[in-house]
Amino acid sequence: MTTSTALLLADLAGVAVFAASGASAAVAKRLDLFGVVFVGFVAALGGGIVRDLVIDEVPPLAFADWRYAVTAAVTAAAVFWLHPQYARLRTTVLVLDAAGLGLFTVTGTLKALDARVPAVGACLIGMLTAIGGGLGRDLLTAEIPIVLRREIYAMAALAGSVAVAALDAHGHANAAWLTAAAAFVFAVRLVSLRRRWSAPVPALHPPRPGP
Repeated sequence: MTTSTALLLADLAGVAVFAASGASAAVAKRLDLFGVVFVGFVAALGGGIVRDLVIDEVPPLAFADWRYAVTAAVTAAAVFWLHPQYARLRTTVLVLDAAGLGLFTVTGTLKALDARVPAVGACLIGMLTAIGGGLGRDLLTAEIPIVLRREIYAMAALAGSVAVAALDAHGHANAAWLTAAAAFVFAVRLVSLRRRWSAPVPALHPPRPGP
């Protein structure tokens, strides 16, 4: 299997899991079939569209390659018809979202590096690719975006992007190491949820009473 084929398969896998994540969130909000497919499409391809526009690849792959749109739509429709019980949807969304976060972090960073974006910029693009779909999903389902909460989300993606850039710089950007980088992001996200790790927030002190 060539590197380009492996990258395509990883990208489509990320599209599928993010589409399932978005569709699950839409099902939990009781949206209709079109709404579920639309939210799944945005969750799956929103980050990739941002990535392609930033690196000046137009039209974005989401529109230029039918496999991306079809993968997102079919996955979202499948979730609509085959979704689990509502009580299980939250866990499903979180696990799928963590998997998509890891996959899109890797593919987004690699694509930026292939476009000759410097390492620092490639890391930021990789992070944006990973969090863009989840951001769109949360906005469409009237949730405060995960990336703006205290949870470890964007930081996990950024750490994964740095790992991918480092592997590429040292000539170790092969399938095994890249899979390990995606698994690292996935694990950090799930462990942070399990242990309730969070980024620091400002301490709000009540105003002092007047004299």
